[in-house]
Amino acid sequence: MDKQIIELFIKNAIAEDLGDGDHTSLSTIPADAVGKAKLIIKEEGILAGLELALAIFNHIDPSLQINVFLKDGAEVKFGDIAFTVEGNTHSILLAERLVLNCMQRMSGIATKTNRIVKVLEPYHTKVLDTRKTTPGLRYLEKLAVKIGGGVNHRIGLYDMILIKDNHVDYAGGIANAIHAANDYLKQKQKQLEIEIEVRNFDELEEVLATGSVNRIMLDNFKPDALKKAVERIGGQYKTEASGGIVESEIPAYAATGVDYISMGALTHSVKSLDMSLKAF
Repeated sequence: MDKQIIELFIKNAIAEDLGDGDHTSLSTIPADAVGKAKLIIKEEGILAGLELALAIFNHIDPSLQINVFLKDGAEVKFGDIAFTVEGNTHSILLAERLVLNCMQRMSGIATKTNRIVKVLEPYHTKVLDTRKTTPGLRYLEKLAVKIGGGVNHRIGLYDMILIKDNHVDYAGGIANAIHAANDYLKQKQKQLEIEIEVRNFDELEEVLATGSVNRIMLDNFKPDALKKAVERIGGQYKTEASGGIVESEIPAYAATGVDYISMGALTHSVKSLDMSLKAF
């Protein structure tokens, strides 16, 4: 994990939750009380966010004692105990909701991603995430995709040039956009990959005639059309299928020979994995 990003996230998340104090704990539990709690898994899935949880506990109270029994990426089932924590009760209660919120969401993303990765095992196709992430949580959500066995697409606007339909339209066409992107990289002396989205076979032919890209995104191509497009590209460039692809359609898309399938649903509409932090 990137420690700087994680520390900033934890600091902001605690400030959002704590305000001027945890008045429930302050009013009901002595400040020096100590206790124990355990993280209980309540459904099958892939565990993610454990390393983050340890960082949260350490940030809140370095004196907390944590015994870890599982690790990120582990297959878990109902009743499994991921860890126990012991120490100041106020510290445990302050960390509780932040730890659960992060681990539940990250584990849900990792679980969905891993399910798709297993479907893709007979194929060479890899599943990609997108920028359709929760603002402020992108790093964690994309980390969860990796824990689940998926592949991160670009992290943001800064680490790849991705020329999409609006860029093409504003630039005055595909060739204009590609040439401008390459000129920009030369002027700025940047080493970034260039990917371009195409919406139909006419646009695909224009990209192939222009060249100077690394990857072609085939947007809203159904499997039959996608197969023809992949064959037309013939391995000249990496290929990516995108556009509302649902889990049940994965085998049909992968069978076309496409290199990547990108799915916003990995992060924007995932079900969190059920778990709880219980005193004992």
